[in-house]
Amino acid sequence: MLFKILGAIGMIIISYGIIAKNNLLRNWLFICGGLLLLAYSISLRDPIFIPLQIIFTLASIYEIYKLKK
Repeated sequence: MLFKILGAIGMIIISYGIIAKNNLLRNWLFICGGLLLLAYSISLRDPIFIPLQIIFTLASIYEIYKLKK
C-alpha cells in the first residue's frame, strides 16, 4: 500500500513538473517524482518500468548539470 501511495505522489509531482515554467524546478520535480516511481516499480519488480525510470531520472540529472554549466 505504501508503494502505491509513493507511486501516486510521484505521478503528481511529475505532472506538476510538466506545467512548471522554471527549467531548473522542472528537472528537480522530475527527479523527485522519478525516484518515487522508481521505488514503486521496484516494488512491482517490473522489468520494463525499472530501467525506464532510471533513464528518466538520469536524464533529468543531466539536464540540471547542463543548466548549471
